[in-house]
Amino acid sequence: MEKLFKLKANNTNVKTEIIAGLTTFLAMAYILAVNPQILSGAGMDPGALFTATAIAAAIGTICMAFIANYPIALASGMGLNAFFVIVATGQTTWQIALTAILLEGIVFILLSFFKFREKIVNAIPHNLKLAITAGIGLFIAVIGMKSAGMYISYDGVTLLENNLLAPSVVLCFVGVVAIAIMMKLKVKGAILWGILGTWVLGIVAQLIGWYVPDPAAGMYSLIPAWKELVKLPPSIAPIFLKFDFAGAWKLGIDFIVIAFTFLMVDMFDTVGTLVGVAKQADLLDKDDKLPRAGKALLSDAIGTTAGSCLGVSTVTSYIESSAGVAEGGRTGLTALTTGVLFLIALFFSTIFLTIPAFATAAALIIVGALMMSSVKEIDFKDMSVAVPVFLTIIFMPITSSIANGILIGFLAFTLINVCTGKAKEVSVLMWVVDALFILKLILPILPL
Repeated sequence: MEKLFKLKANNTNVKTEIIAGLTTFLAMAYILAVNPQILSGAGMDPGALFTATAIAAAIGTICMAFIANYPIALASGMGLNAFFVIVATGQTTWQIALTAILLEGIVFILLSFFKFREKIVNAIPHNLKLAITAGIGLFIAVIGMKSAGMYISYDGVTLLENNLLAPSVVLCFVGVVAIAIMMKLKVKGAILWGILGTWVLGIVAQLIGWYVPDPAAGMYSLIPAWKELVKLPPSIAPIFLKFDFAGAWKLGIDFIVIAFTFLMVDMFDTVGTLVGVAKQADLLDKDDKLPRAGKALLSDAIGTTAGSCLGVSTVTSYIESSAGVAEGGRTGLTALTTGVLFLIALFFSTIFLTIPAFATAAALIIVGALMMSSVKEIDFKDMSVAVPVFLTIIFMPITSSIANGILIGFLAFTLINVCTGKAKEVSVLMWVVDALFILKLILPILPL
């Protein structure tokens, strides 16, 4: 392990890395249930989607472990899977949408070899890197709150739920407090114990009749069906290699627009996640750059390409990796542990899919609090810094998109510096990124 992952150089050990990997897995295991639910809306087989989601996550995460040696896990991206369904049920089919993701993955691999995405990561100004970390933290906390049932949808608008005494909300809050207490007392594996402990409390609440799992959310019981604990995973045959190149060719420019949109969103989601998690783990070098950024991005690209072949939406780096980092994960051994657990989950789907959302929500809220601490290093007295930073932070949770937060923050940074005579503060690569962002904004309204 030491030779493979350089544990001593990263001030960690095998036990810490394995606990961190398990924590990351538990924080993002929800994707095994959620991704099939979402993508099946495009007419795809749910059982095959479960298997493909787990295998694609394992491939991308294990690539991150051995190629880049970072504690970052990958899986089909939330938001990107929803966009996939919109594309597949609107102007095209899920087979053509998978073809677009294959093209995106291949382009990403080529861009990784030319180090374009690596240069983007290292060209981001220091204060914007801090803002990305804080914004992701706030975004993670909001995801956790939604998972716990603190938010509701009303007439198409997401609002904060007034009933904060709902069982799932109370259980989540107890989990948050418990994790905070354990972290204050320096209990090793506090987040992991918090997730498992909150789950046990939920089981007790169910047994006494206080908490009733919501069938609409796919949660019929918090108690695993022990008689079906181990079973073979469903076949991926219904969605494996189901590309439609002829259909994509007929779609013409519209297909290029779809693939480009997938590429743009994934690119900046991944860049934002890498910067945010690396900053939290103190993995940036003395020049505030991410070593081996190209290898990390290549791992992401391989995951996306493999995922398209298996039959799932874009595979991307997961912000929930921060949960493992908070437990001390610093190397690829954390990612390897998470990847192996995704493979194990194929045979233990009954128990893994029973972990309630409010249990992992507690961990996400804690991680959000930890990541928000980066704001203390930002100079809010300088408005050329304060405004782009604030916009970056706030736009991530309110638009449910890391990419949108980076987009608005970058554009604001450039405009303010140019208009105040500090155009030299904007690097050439920042101008290129701004141009890509503007292109992304206008593409949906172009008469193509």
